[in-house]
Amino acid sequence: MEWFSADDYWFARLLFLRALAAVYLVAFLVALNQFRALLGTDGMLPIPRFVARVPFGRAPSIFHWHYSDRFFAGTAVVGAVLSALALIGSTEQAPLPVTMAVWFVLWTLYQSIVNVGQTWYAFGWESLLLEVGFLAIFLGNAATAPPFLLLLALRWVLFRLEFGAGLIKIRGDTCWRDLTCLNYHHETQPMPGPFSWYFHHLPAPLHKVEVAGNHVTQLIVPFGLFLPQPVAGVAAGIMIITQLWLVISGNFSWLNWMAIVLGLSVLPDGFWRWLAGFGPAPPTTTPVWWAVLVVAVAVLVLVLSWAPAKNLVSRRQAMNASFDRLHLVNTYGAFGSVTRIRWEVVVEGTTDPQPGPDTVWREYEFKGKPGDVRRRPAQFAPYHLRLDWLMWFAALSPGYAEPWFTGFIARLLAGDRATLKLLRRNPFPDEPPAFVRARLFRYRFTTRAERRTTGDWWVRTVQSTFLPPVSLRGSTAGRS
Repeated sequence: MEWFSADDYWFARLLFLRALAAVYLVAFLVALNQFRALLGTDGMLPIPRFVARVPFGRAPSIFHWHYSDRFFAGTAVVGAVLSALALIGSTEQAPLPVTMAVWFVLWTLYQSIVNVGQTWYAFGWESLLLEVGFLAIFLGNAATAPPFLLLLALRWVLFRLEFGAGLIKIRGDTCWRDLTCLNYHHETQPMPGPFSWYFHHLPAPLHKVEVAGNHVTQLIVPFGLFLPQPVAGVAAGIMIITQLWLVISGNFSWLNWMAIVLGLSVLPDGFWRWLAGFGPAPPTTTPVWWAVLVVAVAVLVLVLSWAPAKNLVSRRQAMNASFDRLHLVNTYGAFGSVTRIRWEVVVEGTTDPQPGPDTVWREYEFKGKPGDVRRRPAQFAPYHLRLDWLMWFAALSPGYAEPWFTGFIARLLAGDRATLKLLRRNPFPDEPPAFVRARLFRYRFTTRAERRTTGDWWVRTVQSTFLPPVSLRGSTAGRS
């Protein structure tokens, strides 16, 4: 079946599947480490409460049939183990039906988590992982020929990811059109990284070059993915390099890494033989039943692509939207608008039973989001700190905090261990605080002169009260 096979992509498929397995592994570890406080039976947004009011048809998940914290943990562990096996290549050597079953289980388990994850899982990279994970089920094993139709489907995902992000920018904030968005973005992005301070202080003309380069990569280069080699490979290579630039300038979970993973599927084996001296790919076969299944999946993707494609050309382009319950074909995009000022919610507690003007408040430190002005931003991506990200949204508008913030504060007052594990530092190791409050601060990066003088990375000033002091007794202290 010469029309079906893409024999010059055997190594490309291998690298793509190994890299995708690594992302799956991170995703399942994130779920395992964070779910108790966020989604557990006693969490801020409990899964049992969610599945009781939302039917299976609206949010397909195995947790509609059964839920317990132990069962969720077991689900995440199974996903992590299968991801690790795929990462080391064990599944590639298995019979084709077994290989497909492993990828299907990974997709089903993560689908089940995302669909009950509520606000904590309302990110575009969740749908991206599910869409790509679905296609991976049908990519075959080491003994089968890479299916050309599904390799094209992966390019279609990468095209929508990049082109959609480019359109949402050029249609959105004026700073993308006048090339000034990066004067602010490195400082105000959800979770700066260890090099974000340096990126922020690049000369303004270089920021304009960055934005212009971004527009070229997202609005022009994606069309090259559908041209013959080596043009398609060059286009993918440009995208990979651009995504690596984004990786070192901030923390965007596995969004950038998924774009890189997709780019790997476009690079032909000839490139890898030139780069690493790989030998020729082994002989492959194409079972008829599998070829029929692949064609059916390709047709399904084509049919489901109508709504996302229509969205791309719409003036009211939706960002990070799913058009089907299983996240099979989605639309993507990020940062259609860029905030000019960085706001941070700082949470503090005290053991004082009667807070007043002289009360000493101690600050809770988060793992990723800015807090202590002396602490350099850290690198966490592709690991996703869900609470830290939602705290960034809460600082933009209190409405983002409504479903979960009260529960978060209550768990701090109770000294909940699962919640405290999500934080970098608990200032009350011996006993929980009597009162907790939250204040809104304005943050900005220090200038070079300020950094040399103080050693600080940030300058912050208090702006207002986000939450007045509260206690478990339900009382609210006067402002202090």
